Amino acid sequence: MVGNALESTLGVSIRTLGQEIPETQMSQQSFTVMPADRLAGLKQNWKSDMVSGFILFLIALPLSLGIAMASGMPPMAGIIGAMIGGLFVSQISGSYVTINGPAAGLIVVILTSVDRLGGGSQGYHATLAAIVISGVLLFVMGLFKAGELGKFFPASVVHGMLASIGIVIMLKQFPVMLGVAPPAKEPIELLLKLPFTISHANPEIAAIGILSMVILIGLTFVKGGILRKIPAPIIVVFFACTLGFFFHITTKHSYAFAGQTFEINPVKCLVQVPTNMATAFTGPDFKAITMDGFWLSVLSITLVQGIETVLSCSAVDKLDPYKRHANLSKDLSAVGLGSAISGMIGGLPMIAEIVRSTANIANGAKTRWSNFFHGLFIFTFVLLAASLINSIPLSSLAALLVFTGYRLASPKVFKDTHAIGREQTLLFVTTIVVTLSTDLLIGVAAGVAVKFLLHILRGVRINQLFKANILLEEDGSDTVVLKIKDAAIFSNYLSMKKYLAKIAPNKKVVIDLGSASFIDHTVMEHLHDFARDQANSGGSVEYRGLELHQSVTKHPTASRKHLAA
Repeated sequence: MVGNALESTLGVSIRTLGQEIPETQMSQQSFTVMPADRLAGLKQNWKSDMVSGFILFLIALPLSLGIAMASGMPPMAGIIGAMIGGLFVSQISGSYVTINGPAAGLIVVILTSVDRLGGGSQGYHATLAAIVISGVLLFVMGLFKAGELGKFFPASVVHGMLASIGIVIMLKQFPVMLGVAPPAKEPIELLLKLPFTISHANPEIAAIGILSMVILIGLTFVKGGILRKIPAPIIVVFFACTLGFFFHITTKHSYAFAGQTFEINPVKCLVQVPTNMATAFTGPDFKAITMDGFWLSVLSITLVQGIETVLSCSAVDKLDPYKRHANLSKDLSAVGLGSAISGMIGGLPMIAEIVRSTANIANGAKTRWSNFFHGLFIFTFVLLAASLINSIPLSSLAALLVFTGYRLASPKVFKDTHAIGREQTLLFVTTIVVTLSTDLLIGVAAGVAVKFLLHILRGVRINQLFKANILLEEDGSDTVVLKIKDAAIFSNYLSMKKYLAKIAPNKKVVIDLGSASFIDHTVMEHLHDFARDQANSGGSVEYRGLELHQSVTKHPTASRKHLAA
């Protein structure tokens, strides 16, 4: 399913205070007493939400710093985005246990925008303007109920987008992890320069980065004990800071190693955030709207932010033990407004973040107040202890991001995609290759174009591309029959969704596919999600005519073609 596949792509492993909890186990939990919302929910559940919020603060602080710097922005930009996401967006969002904040998926589009719009301080302030305008666009889109548009994109193209983001993150952050100035900007060039990067590694900085990576990998094999109760980023940062003090990287000096002399400059090796928070805020440069590439930056940020928010919220719904459903359009507006405010004061945009949201549920959060507390703890820590943040080695944060990038583009992601069918592999790889060679927007567009081309070659008529042939009728007082004719594909799913939305949750639904000529993978995922939601609400779903179709693989959501077609 879309959400499950997204979680697989993101490498979700619920690992904080408790042991690792598989998504399937969490989704099977069911509770009858629904938590109250708003102030009543705070009064009722403040203890559990505060505990979860504190744990999320420990996870989010180092990640927000690393994401900001990997995006070509000051570290405080990540902190500002996380604070706004927690303190403000939590109170206006359409979800309950979703955590909002900066995410690795936005690194590539933000970094590209900063470079495109002049680099350095100029690129930073110009990109803030793009973030503000993008946020306003998302806010308006949410008002016009555009939350479902995220489901328009083929699932494998979305996964390819995320995997390409992961590859770019690894290539961009690997030199930082070794203490080397990136020898190139483009992903392909960075890949070709890997031997140069490794041969020019700064031994002390590289030792911190490599140790951080070893810890992250090692913790995935730890199944119990005290280490499983501490967030992995905190363990990494603690050991990195300890090793940093041992190597004296807080003071400028040089040292000899293997016949070479290496320089240590704290300004380049450590996080640098203002100790006075008042000096950390800055504003966007709206004069940048006339610059070449500005509106391309706006479009890129809007696309990635919107898609990730919608898909993450949908995935979190599946994990919520109370089976609550987010208002996707309201969430889109909330994230957009929060990002616009964040950009106005110098911060990163935000999304509904799936990994932190999963950890939130695993640690017992019940309401939106856990998100609020996580933002409050970040604000308090930065206000009172900014000097401690400035002792964190950049190489350890780079290791966190390289590890995150690997999980976005691990071999398992390729394997899982191929298991659905060769067509999905083609879309997945096309999106990745074109993205790495050109740009994220072009990569996504190429993946969608290939999908359309495959459908047309398969015989799907032009008038079927955007409008599904659906008939909804009652078959008894408690049964609804949904007849799907002709092609059911990703681009006409939204017209199908309108019919599904009319069906009461406690109804028995018969989905008649006997006259459907072709059903693609994306629609199969959505139908599986619909069947699960009906079952959770006391209804049921029965498929009729599915035996008349040939599946391209044994995967339950693989594309299917009618035997007579």
